[in-house]
Amino acid sequence: MPELSISRLILDASFVVQMVMLLLLIVSMLSWTVIFLKNSMIKKARVEADRFERKFWSGADLGELYKRVSANRGRLTGMEMIFEAGFREFAQLRKNTNVEPMVVLQGAQRAMRISLNREIDNLEMHLSFLATVGSTSPYVGLFGTVWGIMNSFMALGAMKQATISSVAPGIAEALIATAMGLFAAIPAVIAYNRYSNDVERIISRYDIFVEEFSAILQRQAHV
Repeated sequence: MPELSISRLILDASFVVQMVMLLLLIVSMLSWTVIFLKNSMIKKARVEADRFERKFWSGADLGELYKRVSANRGRLTGMEMIFEAGFREFAQLRKNTNVEPMVVLQGAQRAMRISLNREIDNLEMHLSFLATVGSTSPYVGLFGTVWGIMNSFMALGAMKQATISSVAPGIAEALIATAMGLFAAIPAVIAYNRYSNDVERIISRYDIFVEEFSAILQRQAHV
């Protein structure tokens, strides 16, 4: 009996099992792409939040800070975008002397909440894909395994003299599908759990900033 190898087993597998393996390979590659992209995005959001908070709490004039931030309006993200949206709305409403201070504050808070929701959507983008890969890949791999084992036993039933060596290659190639399903699922599950926690922490920081900035604007609205 020739020596078995992973590549030989994959090439000798049935068409359905090969398609399952190909699907899992593609899903795994997409999953790793999302993992690297989300890691970069979350790291960038954390660094930018740290940098902006240092500027914001350094005692600098909010008007001057707004001018510097708004100069890059089209490229703003995170806290900078929330700050820019809130202060811009606050400044515009405050120009109208007929508007009550509370209405000015509510308008600024509404603008910040809209920007915050956009940031939440951006941070949570593709996390559902990782969750789907993590939950379904093992079952897709199991389907390939069941199909391969079924074919092996059907072939075994047609033999006059059945031996382990005659059925082992078919079962081995079928089990590769399960292994590939786990290979796709495990990193996706780990990444989803980690990134979900990181995103929740960043969103919590944004929420706290909105509340703190609202308190500052409330004091200024009554000046």
